[in-house]
Amino acid sequence: MKKIVVIVLLILSVKGNSQFKKSMFAKDPIINLENFQKSRVYFGYYLGFNSFDFKIDYRTVAPDILVTKTTGFNVGIVADLKLQEYINLRFEPGLYYSKRNLNYPDSYFEETPTPSDKIREVNSTYIHFPLLLKFSSMRTGNIRPYLLGGVSTTLNLSSNSKSKDDNAEQRFRAKSWTTNYELGFGIDLFSEYFIFSPSIRGVFGISDELIRDKDPNSPWTGNIESLKSRAILINFTFH
Repeated sequence: MKKIVVIVLLILSVKGNSQFKKSMFAKDPIINLENFQKSRVYFGYYLGFNSFDFKIDYRTVAPDILVTKTTGFNVGIVADLKLQEYINLRFEPGLYYSKRNLNYPDSYFEETPTPSDKIREVNSTYIHFPLLLKFSSMRTGNIRPYLLGGVSTTLNLSSNSKSKDDNAEQRFRAKSWTTNYELGFGIDLFSEYFIFSPSIRGVFGISDELIRDKDPNSPWTGNIESLKSRAILINFTFH
């Protein structure tokens, strides 16, 4: 019985794989969703991963503050407006979770710091609002690469911007709203029932998002000229 099940699964796997190759990568593939691109407006959703970092500029020459990154995740929706055959305007609001640790050198402190003084955890929950232009190439069978670029604004729900406490009370503060520009690329893969669109994108903060401590000589913020987020996003979009 087990042998029969294995043989059936192998046959189905080979058959499914050959159909996939025929529909996607063959020389003369079956064209899927041929009229989809004629739609003026269409929608979708995405799931993905992110890796957020900080770009830090300093007021004086000093050892760098080390940023420890972790992998977060993204979820959101897509609204796509066709401007012309190869250019689309996309709005991709989403919810992003990320975490970074700022590791301060001992030289930033007048006295020997405790381990809790040297590290600041920056947990961020972002509502991200990107407005992007999508520049697509000609479709080849069921494959269509594209480039993305645009601007975005981000609301940080975990910014602590309204807190009266600062780093002296273990409270790292950042501005609620920031602006960014974004660049990336991806590929549309047309299956029989939907479009699968993996993409990778860089997000680069434009505005300084740090809220300084009350003490102008604070070891945590005193030597920072600007602190801007940057990130790599990997999204898997379905239309």
